[in-house]
Amino acid sequence: MNAECIAAIASKLAPTGVVGVLRFLLFAATLLLSACTSRAPLPEKNPELPLPLQLHIQLLKPDDRLDWVVVIQREEAGIRWSMMDLLGIPQARQLLNDKTWHADGLLPPNPQARELFAALLFALTPDDELAANYPGAWQHGRQRSLPERWDIRYTQPQNFELMITKGATYQVTPLSGETP
Repeated sequence: MNAECIAAIASKLAPTGVVGVLRFLLFAATLLLSACTSRAPLPEKNPELPLPLQLHIQLLKPDDRLDWVVVIQREEAGIRWSMMDLLGIPQARQLLNDKTWHADGLLPPNPQARELFAALLFALTPDDELAANYPGAWQHGRQRSLPERWDIRYTQPQNFELMITKGATYQVTPLSGETP
């Protein structure tokens, strides 16, 4: 190597730990922003639901069948959501309070259940509260939609098919009996 090449190489800044830290922070900020944009929409205020409710949720898949029970209860100023398998084993528990989800108990985070809970809240919101709570929503007859998120087709007020744009489709039916 000649002296000019050595001088050119030597004049370049050597990478330091600062560059790596800045790259990591940029990546973390991007990841955080993408997580925020994919968060399920919540109502402006908790709708007046006839609580407590017990719902049978069936994931409609061509080659598989998954069933859960979802129990929805009023909890002080919030709403408690509990999802169990048919044996009664808890799968997810969340508390919705002031437009924020909070972990309820020691179960690990379950983003699919949180999306399902938010979609159920949208589906169960009374007609006269829909426009105020979900400004981008529309309803016509027995259908309701929050474009690019959820589509609902009702058979009865608490009996409906719920389609999430990410591909999952659920059949929701009420369960009779008292809440445990």
